[in-house]
Amino acid sequence: MKQDTANMVGVDISKSHLDAHRLRTGEAAQFGNDAAGFKELAVWIGTADCVVHEATGRYHRDFEEALAGAGLPLARANPLRARRFAQSMGRNAKTDAADAAVLARMGAALDLRPTEPPGRALRDLGDLTVAREALVRDRVAALNRRKGLRVSLLGQQCRRRLEQIDRQLRAVEAAIARVLAGDEGLSRRAETLASIPGVGKATAAGLLAAMPELGGLDAKAAASLAGLAPVARESGQWQGKRFIQGGRARVRRLPCMAAVAAVRHNPDLGRKCRDLIGRGKPPKVALVAVMRKLLLLANALLRQNRLWTPRAGDEPAAAPPAEAAEEAGGPSGLGEGSLGDRSQGPKGQPPARPASAGAQPPHGTSDLLPAPA
Repeated sequence: MKQDTANMVGVDISKSHLDAHRLRTGEAAQFGNDAAGFKELAVWIGTADCVVHEATGRYHRDFEEALAGAGLPLARANPLRARRFAQSMGRNAKTDAADAAVLARMGAALDLRPTEPPGRALRDLGDLTVAREALVRDRVAALNRRKGLRVSLLGQQCRRRLEQIDRQLRAVEAAIARVLAGDEGLSRRAETLASIPGVGKATAAGLLAAMPELGGLDAKAAASLAGLAPVARESGQWQGKRFIQGGRARVRRLPCMAAVAAVRHNPDLGRKCRDLIGRGKPPKVALVAVMRKLLLLANALLRQNRLWTPRAGDEPAAAPPAEAAEEAGGPSGLGEGSLGDRSQGPKGQPPARPASAGAQPPHGTSDLLPAPA
């Protein structure tokens, strides 16, 4: 698409107003971020190849719903990449009007394609799964805080808080189940994901909400979007270590405990993990590889619209305690910030590799991952 002829419209969204810029003519206008402003903006746009806007949390939701209802094609841009694009053009000024112009130019230069905004059921599922994850974090914090309480009043308040969290968790999980049951497509996709050993209902719902593209991507795109694809670091004859980076942090966190359960109860993934550790890979690197393989398996099953089945001769172990693992929130040291081989030995030296296939993994993972055969 030629940039000078592209009928692109950029819209910068703030809490109170919308700044719009039409690339072809250079026109600019401002509208209110409310129902009346959406109608005026739709009339002002008329027709467009694409309307490009940034993800702005809750402020873009009503905007997307209104303009999609008016039949306008929408593309949501990553705010960080939009800022980097502006800097690559030498534009350091940051105003709402300037950002709208940059978004229009970015849409034409990168040939951004319109995407369908999430439906009501998917939006509700996203809100509910985020709320559930927040409640799980609150419960972990309250349980940790209770261990050090010495005042009886504080102990009683902590106990009542934990009871309240449990009630709210049950209510949120029941609402998630109702949302899935009320949408045939989501229900089938959740059933497909939950059929994979190690993936429980909560993880399945979280993946559907955080990565609705799952099942419609190729393997490389899915791994990259989740931030589980190792990124090359090479220049000339120098070859650095590859690390995972970027992607959606929430999607990357979700399969962590599922991978821990899967290596024990999924024959294929268990062999993969033992093979990597046996070849000297650090256990956390092996865990990340299992997470990536688990995500790609979920992507393939959703694309083929079929449930997981064991290979001939493979029988999965007893059903893994996936829900219990999800509720636990994950082991210390296996969170988002520690994925990949980023550890260092004494005085900045590289970490020691296992001396043999029978070597024990470093502290913190030996009780989670299976020992090599």
